Amino acid sequence: MSQYDLIVIGGGPAGYVGAIRAAQLGKKVACIENDRAGGTCLNWGCIPTKALLQNALMYQNMQHKAEEFGFTIEGLSYDWKKVIGRSRNVSNKLAGGIEFLFKKNKVDYIRGTGSLAGEGKVSVEDADGKTSTYEAKNILLATGCKARDLPFLHFDGEKVLGAREAMLLEEQPKEMLIIGAGAIGVEFAYFYNAFGTKVTIVEMMDNLLPVEDTEISKALEKSFKKQGINFHLSTKTTAASVTKDGVELTIESVKGGDAQTIKGDVCLVAVGVGAILPGGCEDLKLSGRGFVETNDKYETNLPGVKAAGDLIGPPWLAHVASFEAIHAVESMFDPNHKSKKVGLFPGCTYCHPEVASIGLTERACEEQGLAVKIGKFPFQASGRALAAGDSEGFVKLIFGEKYGELLGAHIIGGEATELIAEMGLAITLEATWEELENTIHAHPTLSEAIHEATSDAFGHAIHI
Repeated sequence: MSQYDLIVIGGGPAGYVGAIRAAQLGKKVACIENDRAGGTCLNWGCIPTKALLQNALMYQNMQHKAEEFGFTIEGLSYDWKKVIGRSRNVSNKLAGGIEFLFKKNKVDYIRGTGSLAGEGKVSVEDADGKTSTYEAKNILLATGCKARDLPFLHFDGEKVLGAREAMLLEEQPKEMLIIGAGAIGVEFAYFYNAFGTKVTIVEMMDNLLPVEDTEISKALEKSFKKQGINFHLSTKTTAASVTKDGVELTIESVKGGDAQTIKGDVCLVAVGVGAILPGGCEDLKLSGRGFVETNDKYETNLPGVKAAGDLIGPPWLAHVASFEAIHAVESMFDPNHKSKKVGLFPGCTYCHPEVASIGLTERACEEQGLAVKIGKFPFQASGRALAAGDSEGFVKLIFGEKYGELLGAHIIGGEATELIAEMGLAITLEATWEELENTIHAHPTLSEAIHEATSDAFGHAIHI
């Protein structure tokens, strides 16, 4: 029976990062994965969807901006299978890279389905049905989550889709329905609409991307309308029927009123996720929503078993999962390590215009009774954005009125998901508006919008 210092069940952003970090600490480590290294994020989520979205942006630009840049493109067309195939090639390349990192760091990579098999033991069933058992002083559960369907609308992989199936469709649908306007729903809406699919979104909350700052959400709604994406907000789906021709949804306002029906060739259900639990977890303590409960050191109620990543609950983000795994692992082997639970994290949505945020929204500040100063700067006034032909959107920064500390940052526009990193560092370091304003930002850059928004909050903006 092979013995390890740590066995990780799951090879996604929590699992492979935790395994490699433990190996860096000189520990004997195994990582068990039943798909490919990289987990859902790399193989079926973050990475392939971003490849698809880049295809969509390029196609949109060639359609609508070529003339502006002085280009003439005749007979523009696309090969759907190659569009989808490119995303798979990107994922496969990166999955191979993680397998290389396992070898480099001497992590044993075990392919199969892992289960808890008693205290300090893990069993693994391989593709041929053979079961092997391994021992470890520590076990880290990092098995992630899977998409949730609706009680009256179950996934079938053909007409009713989760995100995984939506990125693999062999034929492009003419009409697509999407239930849920979070990041997944919004990103797929942008992708399919860019290639000419008629898209309709149904969302129970009042806005697209309802967790974002309301002003940002409304700006995205305006942009999506201009792009031809339809959406029903404050609307619930009450019934559905699936036929050989497509999907029909019955929807009605959450405030009451007459129901209506909408139809599509396929329906993407993007209403949330549920934890994937390995076998042998019958005694594991779960929250009311079915996620694994952990303490500040990521310990579960089972001795020697920790958990990190999506299966311990929101936010369901790859970068959060990696952060949690590193703290879980370091607290295993360093008694002086001070574990951190996730509090501050960036949220990113890769539609176009991109949306990124960190910290408090204006809505949250109002709910908490905080006195704030708000500064905004539109990309229409940015020389770099105009030169790039991508001037939609703005930067919105929220500062505490009393001390001037940055409380929240919200960006909609090109490269928003890159710009947000500076804001995360600023909040982490408790930077004030004066420190941001006194930081020279290169000209011409998109990041100047951060400087100008800071100045605007206190009446110092030069370029608006």
